[in-house]
Amino acid sequence: MELTKIGGTDIKRPSTFEEVRARIDAVLPALAEQAGACDEMGQLTPAVYELLRDSGIVRVFQPRDHGGIEGDPAEFARLIMDICAEAPSAGWCSGVVGVHSFEFAQADPRLQEEVWGANVDTWTASPYAMLGRAKRVEGGWRFTGRWPFSSGTDWCDWVVVGGLAEAADGSRPGEFVEVNHFVMPRSDYVIHQDSWDTMGLRGTGSKDVEAVDVFVPDYRVINVRKLNERGYYRENRPNSRLYEMPFDFVFPGVISAATIGLAEGVVRRFREYSENRVNRGGIKSIDNPYQMAALGAALADIAASRLHLLDDMRRAYDVALSGGHVTLEMQHEARRNQVRAVRRAAEAAHSVFSNVGGNVARNSNPIQRFYRDMSTAMCHACNVDQPVYAAQASFLFGKPIPPGIIV
Repeated sequence: MELTKIGGTDIKRPSTFEEVRARIDAVLPALAEQAGACDEMGQLTPAVYELLRDSGIVRVFQPRDHGGIEGDPAEFARLIMDICAEAPSAGWCSGVVGVHSFEFAQADPRLQEEVWGANVDTWTASPYAMLGRAKRVEGGWRFTGRWPFSSGTDWCDWVVVGGLAEAADGSRPGEFVEVNHFVMPRSDYVIHQDSWDTMGLRGTGSKDVEAVDVFVPDYRVINVRKLNERGYYRENRPNSRLYEMPFDFVFPGVISAATIGLAEGVVRRFREYSENRVNRGGIKSIDNPYQMAALGAALADIAASRLHLLDDMRRAYDVALSGGHVTLEMQHEARRNQVRAVRRAAEAAHSVFSNVGGNVARNSNPIQRFYRDMSTAMCHACNVDQPVYAAQASFLFGKPIPPGIIV
């Protein structure tokens, strides 16, 4: 561990994934205890933010020369699952905020220095929806847009958002043809505080952010195609094999991991609830064969979903570390498996939820909170399954992949 000064106090900053894991395991009860308060505030509480920041979890994908760990994506996904199963909003924000450093590590060194030079614990928000529009000007872009679902945004000093831009070479002016990510400091955008009022994941504080005609220099713009084809990795991080993995493999994998964790949280709460529940006929839940069958099947499906996602992540990481190339075939298979694993986990959660009885409607029942959080997560674009299945099948037969599918 390295020493760092936070809030005037010297603490040890975790420098390995094992240390991050140990610190999260130690504070997980506190994160879980704060889950309701996060929902009430509509964002992570200060206590939760500090626990997550001090754990080093958002530095797992960060490069070592900027205080990061360059850690194992499969173990990161496993950790996100485990947090979400106990503290949904804390786990969701850890995953979404933490994955941004995977992208920034490959970007222009000037951007990395701006974001991490003064503070390696800087948090960055997103979203990636292509809702911005960028016009070419000398040295960069004039950029405008508004984006919903910026998770953890109140605690972030930077944001990376999606947008369509005019051609970089100045051709076809007025036509927005380039798919890019644009990175902006907190001074360049506003957070709409009244924009987050939802049925689930309330504690993530995933509010709208907006930028109006701001200047974004070229070095803060990341071309999505080049990112996924590992062009930035080859230019800026050729000796860091972690970044051989495609961004569109890692980012949706983190979303899937979080959602599976939320589904697992539903099943865990049902198991806890069943220990003492007696129905109106006087039968204990643990003596009800139908409820116990639902629980047993759900536990099996959650375990299968976890393994399905983690195995693909592990195989790709092993290929990257060994000097190999993560192929499009591997990426398509992994995305297919990610959405299928999520769907299986969600169905498992639904099967036990339908066996709870009328008491599940009470706000005091933790099962309903996890179920609402999971249901909200299922609406994320990365969890939409049918287009991904079709894309993988089309790839098998050499057919073109429709645009807009996250593969």
